[in-house]
Amino acid sequence: MEKMTPRDAYEYASTHTRKVRGSWPEGEKIILNDPYLSYKYARDIIKGRWPEAEAKYITNTFWAYEYARDVFKARWHEAEAGIKINPELAYKYALDVVKGRWSAGEAIIKTSPEWAFEYAYAVIKGRWPEGEAIIKTSPYWAYAYARKVIKGRWPEAEARIKTDAYFFNEYSKNVLKK
Repeated sequence: MEKMTPRDAYEYASTHTRKVRGSWPEGEKIILNDPYLSYKYARDIIKGRWPEAEAKYITNTFWAYEYARDVFKARWHEAEAGIKINPELAYKYALDVVKGRWSAGEAIIKTSPEWAFEYAYAVIKGRWPEGEAIIKTSPYWAYAYARKVIKGRWPEAEARIKTDAYFFNEYSKNVLKK
């Protein structure tokens, strides 16, 4: 076990689950050196929380989100400060973990046209005035917002949509019905 890599330790634990009976303290020290394998170990082998991994990876925004979604299966309040600094992860956390609006993440979500659109479409399921300023900076996301969220004309974004011939054509055809 001296030269065992985190992958070796995880593979051993995953193929010998009956022998290790849900956890394997000797191998855990090695597995903790890899965030992905730590997450998988908690999710697939321990099948629950692993405090040692939580303490080590709480500041890794991606693994904190994955851990909250797949291990906690609930909000992980201690990790939210890190998650809310990334627009994509804040959106996904709201969608997959909070399962609704997450006001703490909205400030960062509304800095990205893509994730502001996705948040309005999939989480709010309707117009999100706070995110519209950023959404209308992108011809594609403004078109998508008009078509899928507003489901009609969006005059405030038309000047920006017109800057891209392809999306203006799509907007004219699918939104304005011309």
